[in-house]
Amino acid sequence: MQRSFSCTRRFAAGLAFALAFAAPAADAGEREGIPRLGTFGVALDNRDTTTRPGDDFDRYANGAWHDRYRLRDDEAEHGAFRALAASTELQLRAIVEELLARKDLPPGSDEQRIRDLYLSHMDIAARDAAGIAPLRPILARIAAIDSRSALAAAFGRAGIDGTGAPVKASVNPDLGDPHRSVLELDIGGLGLPGSDLYLDDDPRAVDVRIAYHGHIVRMLGFAGVPADDVETRAEAVLYLEIDLARAHLASAEDGDTRPTCDPCSPEGLRERFPDYDWNAYFAGRGLDDPSSFGLSASSAIGPALDLVKRTPLPVWRDYLSFHAVRNHAPLLSTEIDDAAFAFTGTVLYGQKTQREAWSRGISLLEGLDDAVGRLYVARHFKPEARAVVDPLVEHLRRALRRHVQDLDWMRDATRAEAMRKLESLVVRIGAPERSNDDAGVTIVADDPVANVVALRRSFVENANRRLRLGTDRDAWTLAPHAVSAYYDAPLNAITFPAGILQPPFFDPNADPAVNYGAIGAVMGHELTHALYGTGAGFDHAGVRRDWWTDEDRAGFDARTRALVAQYDGDCPLPEQCVDGQRTLGENIGDLGGLTLAYTAYRMSLEGKPAPVIDGLTGDQRFFLAWAQVWRSKSRDEATIRKLRAGPHPPAQYRINGPLRNLDAWYRAFDVKPGDKLYLPPEQRARIW
Repeated sequence: MQRSFSCTRRFAAGLAFALAFAAPAADAGEREGIPRLGTFGVALDNRDTTTRPGDDFDRYANGAWHDRYRLRDDEAEHGAFRALAASTELQLRAIVEELLARKDLPPGSDEQRIRDLYLSHMDIAARDAAGIAPLRPILARIAAIDSRSALAAAFGRAGIDGTGAPVKASVNPDLGDPHRSVLELDIGGLGLPGSDLYLDDDPRAVDVRIAYHGHIVRMLGFAGVPADDVETRAEAVLYLEIDLARAHLASAEDGDTRPTCDPCSPEGLRERFPDYDWNAYFAGRGLDDPSSFGLSASSAIGPALDLVKRTPLPVWRDYLSFHAVRNHAPLLSTEIDDAAFAFTGTVLYGQKTQREAWSRGISLLEGLDDAVGRLYVARHFKPEARAVVDPLVEHLRRALRRHVQDLDWMRDATRAEAMRKLESLVVRIGAPERSNDDAGVTIVADDPVANVVALRRSFVENANRRLRLGTDRDAWTLAPHAVSAYYDAPLNAITFPAGILQPPFFDPNADPAVNYGAIGAVMGHELTHALYGTGAGFDHAGVRRDWWTDEDRAGFDARTRALVAQYDGDCPLPEQCVDGQRTLGENIGDLGGLTLAYTAYRMSLEGKPAPVIDGLTGDQRFFLAWAQVWRSKSRDEATIRKLRAGPHPPAQYRINGPLRNLDAWYRAFDVKPGDKLYLPPEQRARIW
């Protein structure tokens, strides 16, 4: 998964909105000195041994779990990722509860700010009494918008006020000089997860739009829009977003992601888009001198700015008010919170109830993830974990070098660039060397909205500071306790936080085959991202440069066609199928990661036979670990969203899809012609 594996860290407008969807809690037992799962690191009681591995390996490895596990009312999906996130959540809860019991926390300390941010969410009685009042300063600013310049300033403030904007801004490394940061401008502003829900005519999309209109009505009602006018005004907001979705879709279908100007000067931006008050927009973000920073603008912002120009100001005011209420609903009264969840949780993802309040309070601590991460790592990232991870990473590097050296479709010029990139690749494990982005943010115990706004302001100010000081190459975009990982092309770095270095992904006490089949395959996935897709557009120094030859790209593309066809045939629901082309990048990563991890595992044995444990060979344990990592089940609504908008296929195809292309899996489980997953050797995709 390329920047990022599942989510990026730093919160902006949607942090409070995301509170509805983090993982629910689960029991997280600890046993020192022995594997946390089973006798060697895999929970064998999850298997369905009546299923042939070659017919459905997910069912063989996880079938008993699928039969046993029932999604809770507050879950849209559940699996190994969610279970580990829940375990990590319990670890964080234990830290918070210790802080709640202390009376001696120094003002301004990490501990005080963590405690009070949590308390501000948990005082539900105070939130119910306050109602919409904590949001009134933001709503008042929106109501005062009386010109296009004031509107542009409001869009500039969107990342602080927690609203929305048709043009979004982010600070990232300059594609031509990764040591320098630039402000990147791109299209944004949608409230639904994907343009298809605005534009498709199928019954599911139509039903979502009808429900979304009702959702806008409810949120605008809380903002004070009169009942006799709210239906019409909500409809205008919906049609505004439909027009914006058309601009998103046109940009995606065009396939031209080249910037309008890169780098841009403020003058060049004004020349290209003269009807937009860029000075007001930048000032809203806290950048009063546009000449002091670099700019990059996507060609997709043109249609969005045309929409800004032709849409009446009252509609934009309602749009901003709607998003302000919606995005802050989990921090407001129970009435507002439940009304928002009825759409964002139930309609979109099939959840029947919200998670417990404490669990959502832990999610709010994302805003202080530097402070939380320092406490978490000190307690839960043990030195012995690093001693096991480091050699595993080195074996993966060696495996990828070997595979690149042996590729028959890659020519020497491209191969030399690939090797150079691998030599300079930075692997970041556990936690950053330093982290202080959220230091100094004042947190109070009685106003969650004020706290979130202060944290967003700090995030924006820190990003603005990077525009002046250059890229912080040591900064991470994931918290140390995140259950995630990612590859960052401009930095040529892969990152694996402490949060993901736990069972079932990693256990220093587990059998090596399990660690290689689990975290090793995830790491291998990220390593391969450095060489293709986005990674192929950045060289070893992180400079945007296509270092592949045309011949090599043609050879690579020819080998990926088999994967597209294989995944196109995967349909978890009637008439709801995987898009093999859209998910191709991640499917290549899964196949490449598993291939590299297997080679690395065999390297680690140094020619010695792996022991047989519980009647299973090393290779069998390796592939069972892979299946255990991706075990998951989800509601139909969540599956459909993944099929339509996600970069990955549903979990069962992440398990079975790569395996049907690996000769070692066929040998390990005696997969034969006639088995449902069997592919003749000549039809197996061989890329890395």
